[in-house]
Amino acid sequence: MATRAVHPPGLYVLFFTELWERYSFYSMMAILSLYMNEALHFDVARVGSVYGTYNMGVYLMPLAGGFIADRWLGFRRSIIAGGALMMLGHLVLGVEALPFFYSGLVLLACGSGLLKPNVSTLVGNLYRDRPELRDQGFNIYYMGVNIGAFVSPLTVAWLRAHYGWSVAFMSASVAMLFSLIIFTTFKHYLAEADTKVSVETAASEALGADEVRSRVITLLAIFSISFVFWIAFYQIFYTFTFWARDNTATSMSPETFQVFEPMGVIFLSPALVALWAALQRRNAEPSTPSKMLIGVLLVAFAFAMLGYAGTLGGDTGRVSPIWLIAANVMIAVGEIALSPMGMSLVNRLSPPSLRGLMMGAWFASLGFGGKLAGSIGAYWDQMPHSRFFFMVVAILMAAAIPLSLLIPQIKRTIRRAEQIEA
Repeated sequence: MATRAVHPPGLYVLFFTELWERYSFYSMMAILSLYMNEALHFDVARVGSVYGTYNMGVYLMPLAGGFIADRWLGFRRSIIAGGALMMLGHLVLGVEALPFFYSGLVLLACGSGLLKPNVSTLVGNLYRDRPELRDQGFNIYYMGVNIGAFVSPLTVAWLRAHYGWSVAFMSASVAMLFSLIIFTTFKHYLAEADTKVSVETAASEALGADEVRSRVITLLAIFSISFVFWIAFYQIFYTFTFWARDNTATSMSPETFQVFEPMGVIFLSPALVALWAALQRRNAEPSTPSKMLIGVLLVAFAFAMLGYAGTLGGDTGRVSPIWLIAANVMIAVGEIALSPMGMSLVNRLSPPSLRGLMMGAWFASLGFGGKLAGSIGAYWDQMPHSRFFFMVVAILMAAAIPLSLLIPQIKRTIRRAEQIEA
């Protein structure tokens, strides 16, 4: 079959589906730590425990969601069920009482588990007949993620200031309603991507047991790179929020600082793509796993900047907000290098019958990273802030060195997959 050099219309259905889903998620995340600290009166350590556990739940549940889609519901029905659970979760979370708070988080985690991995899997499935466009497709899709992440902190900060916590939390249910309407109205554009599991199983068996095993082992290495990155990334919604509130010389609301990371992704993605294209023309483009490792190193540099800012006065007083803004932008560049390429790679290498499960495992790496982010963040009040930031740098660097040794194995597996795909 001849490949086509245009993106399928289903990509834009999933773009807007995920845009509104990410709006709902990041609007809640923008105020979650502040709500626990200021309204529920949790100390920083308890905030970290709940925050980390919730992150782990959100990104571990996709393992179950991917398996359910692979074996029973299929991708489309799993996404609809997940979106409905998330909409309900936001409404429950808006009731300002502790039992409703925890119930809302559970509903959101379960809904996200059904929705997230299966939307991402459908994106990859759209490119079965045009694999050369898959990476570009994931980059376009990822723009939707970050547009939602960019708009949500601004909106929810305004709602919190004018109408209180309940309205701010419940407003995210409207975003999920938009997401479901778009997905169900234009579902006919996704019919080919929502493949029957029996067809995928036959394709997987054609690979052979050794190749399937090799791919799964390689994917575990990719998940390890992802895990380390997200440990640091999820400080944006936790310790960065407290740093913005307590240690920056600004009148901005602390959650507003969260817009700079997705804004960096939106505006810098074209520049980074252009750089990769220029390097490709010179046969010097880094491999996909190398780009992911570069993302980890860029985040380490961002935390080193904040550590230095702490030594300049941020440990006990206030410093310029430029430090935090610059760190968010640097993390954005790291995210561009790692996250969309990682999703594309998981879709490319996953054995077809395990594609939903492996995409769920990708999100599980985010979950373990988010959990450890909360555990590490519990030390925020127990050491100087500069030492905390440098501790994160040490964790990133300690992981980056051995992970770099895995890159040749990952590249060999990718080459075999491309030969089979061709």
